[in-house]
Amino acid sequence: MSPSSSTLFIPKRVLVIGGGPTGLVALRNLIERGHFEHVKLYERRDDVGGVWYFEENDGSEIIDRAKPRWPSPAYKGLVGNVLPEFLTFSGFPFPEPPSTPNQPFPTLAETHDYLRAFAEPYVKSGAIKLSREVVRVVELKDGKGWSVVSRDWGGEVAGKGKEVEEQWDAVVVAVGWYDHAAWPETEGLEELKRRGLAKHAKWWRGPQPYAGKKALVVGNANSSNDIATQLVSVTDGLVYQSIRRPAFHLYPSLPNERIHKVAPVSKYIPKSTETGDKFDALLADGTLLTDLDIVQVGTGYRPFPDFLRVFGHSPADEGELVPIVYENTFPQRVPSLHRLILYAYNPTLGFMGAPMTYTPFTIADVVSTWLALAWRGEASYPDTPEGRLVFEKERLEAIAKWRSEMDNPSSLMVFSVLGPSEQEYAASLKADIVQARPELEGVLPVWSDERTALRDAMYQKKFEALKYTKAQAGKVASS
Repeated sequence: MSPSSSTLFIPKRVLVIGGGPTGLVALRNLIERGHFEHVKLYERRDDVGGVWYFEENDGSEIIDRAKPRWPSPAYKGLVGNVLPEFLTFSGFPFPEPPSTPNQPFPTLAETHDYLRAFAEPYVKSGAIKLSREVVRVVELKDGKGWSVVSRDWGGEVAGKGKEVEEQWDAVVVAVGWYDHAAWPETEGLEELKRRGLAKHAKWWRGPQPYAGKKALVVGNANSSNDIATQLVSVTDGLVYQSIRRPAFHLYPSLPNERIHKVAPVSKYIPKSTETGDKFDALLADGTLLTDLDIVQVGTGYRPFPDFLRVFGHSPADEGELVPIVYENTFPQRVPSLHRLILYAYNPTLGFMGAPMTYTPFTIADVVSTWLALAWRGEASYPDTPEGRLVFEKERLEAIAKWRSEMDNPSSLMVFSVLGPSEQEYAASLKADIVQARPELEGVLPVWSDERTALRDAMYQKKFEALKYTKAQAGKVASS
């Protein structure tokens, strides 16, 4: 019987793809709460941590052509915006940073250390396989699972990159968003990219290459704010920051008189000069910024698991193997997911991190616990594809309604960002879990009005921490 039918199918062999935070906690919960017979995690890099694993030589795609590289979009000096209590996996507290209370937010290195410590027993047991790149996941007919092709980049040099094909009963995709940068569709931007004058925040490695340059930053979320602040330290004049609206309160940054906020860019105008390629930027309010050297684009990422093939369900492709998501999928999302977790047409395929959230670590903990119980038949979900598609249909309609009622709606008011619905979403999953396993009530994180208020208050704490850090840097500079 196919897993898409109402017959309960309990997988024995489960593969988790991706060793970032969401994949690691999924592995733990599938093993310790799901008790499946055989659970593994494949991570393509040589250490766990996902975006929190930063290598010193992360500035280029390839160092050794015998092995591909997948650099993190993180950068030196990165400090998170989430407090330890909201980064804690159940049963594994996140240590308080030594800079507390003045700067209570964990650094890049501290977060990576936490994830490595969490993963250590699973690395030692062999449940986590490093340097294992998944290149293809294909749905098999008649509910027989998934064909997974991976490349083994570990071991002896002669064997590096050897492809291995395996069959798994169920697969958890936990690769996150950060492979696929989202670029705005602005006239002239493609030409700037071709000339090397436009860079995405994914590749930001510090301001030094732009010393003395005239720079424009697009966006005003965390990465864009950090980039603009860092650019000020190496330029003599203004750094322009193009924004659509004032900064969202969840992205705190300090005011800086040398960061000049300007209107959205309508058009980029490349040009050649005696000193090399430059460009002008025509803004939506008619202002023309001239002789710019670089534009740093911080417009986020998009979910796009391009290694995945499933059977089509539209009249045009029914029964054929097709991508689960296309370049033109609108709105941008992994489609056909029940509760943003289970693939509606074959619920032996699960996703971690499909929506962007305020607190991804704790959300991943409750999502993966629910998934483990759902696959065991302890947490219920609709028994037909049509029933499992209702969640997506209702969310699409709600998002469209919200956006239609707003002038200039936020780019965060989209399908793949939980936003204000995060508390309701997580609390409903936890309620299902506790109904099946009452002993997890006090183990999993709490989602309540009080807890959400505490979460929202941490962004003011972040602002105060930024002021403290700046003051300390000023003292060092003047001493």
